[in-house]
Amino acid sequence: ASIDADQDLTKVLNQLWHLDKNRLRPGTDYRISLQGKAGYVAQGSNVARDQAKAPLFTYVNEDKLKSIKTYEYFISLLDNYEMSTGVSETVTSEELKENNLFINAIVETDVMKCAHQYLVKKGKSPSDLGQFKRQLYDIWFRLYHRDRSGGEDSCGFEHVFVGEAKHGQEIMGLHNWVQFYLQEKHGHVDYKGYKARDNKDTPDEDDHVLNLQFSLNGLVKPVGGSFIGVSPEFEVALFTIIFLMSTEKMTSVVVKVDEYVLELVVCRHGRSIGTSYPKLLSSNNRDL
Repeated sequence: ASIDADQDLTKVLNQLWHLDKNRLRPGTDYRISLQGKAGYVAQGSNVARDQAKAPLFTYVNEDKLKSIKTYEYFISLLDNYEMSTGVSETVTSEELKENNLFINAIVETDVMKCAHQYLVKKGKSPSDLGQFKRQLYDIWFRLYHRDRSGGEDSCGFEHVFVGEAKHGQEIMGLHNWVQFYLQEKHGHVDYKGYKARDNKDTPDEDDHVLNLQFSLNGLVKPVGGSFIGVSPEFEVALFTIIFLMSTEKMTSVVVKVDEYVLELVVCRHGRSIGTSYPKLLSSNNRDL
């Protein structure tokens, strides 16, 4: 059951939104093409009628992405992970360094500073910056066994931002727009159309949150919620707050951020994030 966000939480999440100066501008920094509304696909089925012949992303200004430190480090992290769960990840010293470069870069942003202050005020995070960075590392990068049979094969970052194939059967994770764009560009992701409950609920091409249907290497994800155009630090800040404000195995919070009514879902795996994603409930006061 999802709970409604209290005033404090609503306030801080909207502060993060307003502070996210690295958010890309739709129509300027990137363009998407929503095309058709996706149909119903049963979980576990890999047959989906393609309602979108063209890619979701028509254009992304990659030079702009590479000129922003947090995106630059984020993109190099995406390259470091094996897509399949059950293949033990080995963290090389180079990767360890890259994980830390990313954390160091995001904690310097106003978005993360705001999240840190809020968490300290709520008694959920240490005020010492070094300790806070270690806490972020544990939440997002500590490896754990997602697959019982295998070695330490997963971490929160990998699941949420990179995406994993479970036993080659279904897609898990991949809730990040930059990874979606890159995988689409390489021909691994095929966008099938947007998900909407009815005709009143048709999204716009400048919406920053979408529910999507797609396949990754032939495996179909019937519906996946994703922020579009937001910075990596915004997603890390938002989901870290939801994660730390609850001790439940699964937390689901309904909150209005900017013009979007969202359900934010976070599942924990011990002291780490198992998965986290947004689900768009309504936008622009469109009535769902």
